[in-house]
Amino acid sequence: MIRSIFFSPGKPTRKDVPPEEFPRLIRDKRGLLWVDFISEPPETALPILQSFNFHHLAIDDALQETHAPKIDDWGDYLYIVLNYMHLIKASEPWDTEIDELDIFLGRNYVITHHDNPVMSIDEIWDMCQRDPRYAKDGPDHLLYKIIDATVMNYMPIIEKIDEEIDWIEDQVFDRPSSQTLARLFTLKRVLLAMRRILLPQREVLNKMARDDFQVIDQKDRIFYRDIYDHLVRLHDVNESLRDLVGGAMDTYLSVINNRMNEVMKTLTIITTLFMPLTFVTGFFGMNFFAANPPYESWTTPTIFYGTLGLMLFTPVIMYFWMRRRTWV
Repeated sequence: MIRSIFFSPGKPTRKDVPPEEFPRLIRDKRGLLWVDFISEPPETALPILQSFNFHHLAIDDALQETHAPKIDDWGDYLYIVLNYMHLIKASEPWDTEIDELDIFLGRNYVITHHDNPVMSIDEIWDMCQRDPRYAKDGPDHLLYKIIDATVMNYMPIIEKIDEEIDWIEDQVFDRPSSQTLARLFTLKRVLLAMRRILLPQREVLNKMARDDFQVIDQKDRIFYRDIYDHLVRLHDVNESLRDLVGGAMDTYLSVINNRMNEVMKTLTIITTLFMPLTFVTGFFGMNFFAANPPYESWTTPTIFYGTLGLMLFTPVIMYFWMRRRTWV
């Protein structure tokens, strides 16, 4: 899907502008054109992007290749690659997915290209449709709003991870299971993936806030610096959550090892208590009523009851002896 919107001072906002008019509209220095490609096949998007006179390497990067966050300065326009993370499942078990957002920023246009719907872009698009003044500060300020909304969409994921860690910490001491360990590894994988995109994305925003680009007004650099601060805080939160997950995993392993030690201790005690009984029964053979001469003296009731009492009291005596040694 290709959607477009064109703002011009003193004129009604135009929506769904035909691609044939894009080259003419970007020659209007007072106007602002925003074109958004959503899951558009490369063969359809290619001629439209070529009509903007973009370098073929930048077009290939946007349509064919997958990159880490970066920014390329082509003089009259910037090519920016950002990543965004979103939940792919709302119910348990949940996971996340990372997609690429390609942006072309010119003097009077913004072009966004992504393979899946992006909630933050949809929000800004609806705001621009409701109020044209939302785009009055130029394409660089509009891009700031898009990136800021995209970065803020990390917060629901952060909150869900925080809730998941709280749940896991409760389960670790109450009912640790293989499901608990699976959730820990899911959180670890999500946080590691988030860290891999936060670090380079932070550098991209740092360049946009500090470097001298033709298409970014100097007065708007402070806004990109604000996004850079958000990314720094997100990275710090990510590191804290990774420490919590690592601590929860260590606690889980300790609890499992302690429970295993308790089980082994119990089994060892049972084995130790019944070991003397095995010796007694093996020594006497337990043939009290079937012995032949000259062994009748071993088959008397006194011997039988004495042996039975020995078998009953030996485990009791050993139990109290082990308690005195603080083994149980």
